[in-house]
Amino acid sequence: MNRSALVNIFAKRVIEATDYLDDDKVYLINQILGIVGESSYMVTPEDSNLEKLSTLDILDQLIMLSKSNGTLANRQMNEDMLGAQLMNLFVPRPSQVNKLFWTYYQVSPESATNYLFELSKRSNYIKTREISQNISFPAPTNYGELQITINLSKPEKDPKAIAAAAAMSHESNQELQYPASQLARENEGYWGRLDYAARTNHRVVPLTLGGETWYFQYSPYAYFNEHAIVLSQTIRPMHIDEENMARLLEFVTQFPDYFIGSNADLPIVGGSILSHDHFQAGRYELPMAKAAIKQKIYIANVTLDEAGVLNWPMTAIRLIDKNKNKLLKAAMHVIKIWHVYDDTSLSIKSYDENGTPHHTVTPIVRYRHDRYEIDLVLRDNNVSDVFPDGIFHPHPDVQHIKKENIGLIEVMGLAILPPRLKKELVAVEDFLLEKVDHVASKHQAWADQLLVSHEVNTENVENIVQQSVGQIFKRVLEDAGIFKSNDTGQQGLQKFIHEIE
Repeated sequence: MNRSALVNIFAKRVIEATDYLDDDKVYLINQILGIVGESSYMVTPEDSNLEKLSTLDILDQLIMLSKSNGTLANRQMNEDMLGAQLMNLFVPRPSQVNKLFWTYYQVSPESATNYLFELSKRSNYIKTREISQNISFPAPTNYGELQITINLSKPEKDPKAIAAAAAMSHESNQELQYPASQLARENEGYWGRLDYAARTNHRVVPLTLGGETWYFQYSPYAYFNEHAIVLSQTIRPMHIDEENMARLLEFVTQFPDYFIGSNADLPIVGGSILSHDHFQAGRYELPMAKAAIKQKIYIANVTLDEAGVLNWPMTAIRLIDKNKNKLLKAAMHVIKIWHVYDDTSLSIKSYDENGTPHHTVTPIVRYRHDRYEIDLVLRDNNVSDVFPDGIFHPHPDVQHIKKENIGLIEVMGLAILPPRLKKELVAVEDFLLEKVDHVASKHQAWADQLLVSHEVNTENVENIVQQSVGQIFKRVLEDAGIFKSNDTGQQGLQKFIHEIE
């Protein structure tokens, strides 16, 4: 490998992709040399083999060069940190990104988001290669087609660890930690540490929501197209209330091509970061968006274009109207009633003896066909002796597939399953083909059931296992649902509907 040729081609790629000029090449070469820890450079003819490589392949070789010359070890850096510094050369300074975003916005909101999305991919802030490794397949069910993803790009977090982190955020001195959270604006340009992700090539755009400064960015490990995060400048715990519901509606007014939603604001039923107020958005139609209303309902004192209960494994109410103020009033009516609603016959309890709240919602907002939509998914984070992980959480018999929190994205029908399943599902396939005589104990009962209920061969084995995973994910969502699809659950649902009507 010719080191100088490698540096030269990377500088050339930067010039081709940015507003740097040929006159800037010496400057860029020196920046690259400094980042990778090389002290010399010789002008050499361009290498045709290097020309054929993608920019990310060239990046990989520069990182290997930095490892071989001892730069990573000497500077106490990892590959992610060094790669982010190199790819930062492809990104304008934050103020320029902000200016360009809002210039494009004057053309259309879509032009603005396209600009930032393409920039985030080009700079490798969005980890396109890692994301492409994820395994995805559809799963037809009686609720519509769910989407299954085995996430190989980013590890899931343990629910108990999430709750502990949320509790610590109230007790710890925030000044001792920088950046103050994984979502804080201060991550923009942060070099990272061995125990903290590099964000040198990261850019955010300020928005105004509810009279406050919020920031718009993309997720580095996207679960769907243009997966965005909208975060509060003020670091405060997640909260589902009238202020944030209004912000969700305001966001889709500003960016009507995107949906937006919030994780629930309580442990077990919330997302992985409860300590920093934020939403998730994107240009994508998740399965829940296609769900039909199975029962029309009315909201007391508010006349809407449409309102009803969705045909969905979790209890979800959809509200639709052209007037977002009416919609907000209707949504808050449902939320306030759910916050204090009890039905002990169904283990539904809004507060415990200590006054701790257990009810919240997972809200999703869209703007479709010139009307606003709010989906409110009822959540309850109570536990019991029988279900210590959560009464309305994946039950033990399906935790061999999914035991992590059911957050916003999964509520909407996109399973984010842990990476361990890649090898484990192959092992189940081998068992069904009688290549092995057992599988991991947690999967054995499931594998035995598949073996007796299907005629398996090499052509259909993968599909049999995948479709069974899809049915288990459906069960996972049903476990997380409040009012089950059986007669008892539906009778309980009618009692709740009576309260909101």
